[in-house]
Amino acid sequence: MTKALRAPRRHPPKKPPREAGAAAGRAEAAFETGGLPGRGHAEELPDGTTHRTGIWIVNQKQRRDRLTPEQLGVLADLGIPWATP
Repeated sequence: MTKALRAPRRHPPKKPPREAGAAAGRAEAAFETGGLPGRGHAEELPDGTTHRTGIWIVNQKQRRDRLTPEQLGVLADLGIPWATP
């Protein structure tokens, strides 16, 4: 039995996770005001991909002691209260 050959899948190139998360955070801030999004929040990015922004923010908070001052500055610019460099 032979397997049918398929064309390779074509996906847009992925951004590094922190860069994608920051982009999603900027999109979130541009459209919504108020507190941080919940853990289950997902943001549709302009390139058509979906980013799980809520989980990304929770992960950044858990890893904040390992973030560089520059990374914390980006999060602080997004309005995340615990991200003071």
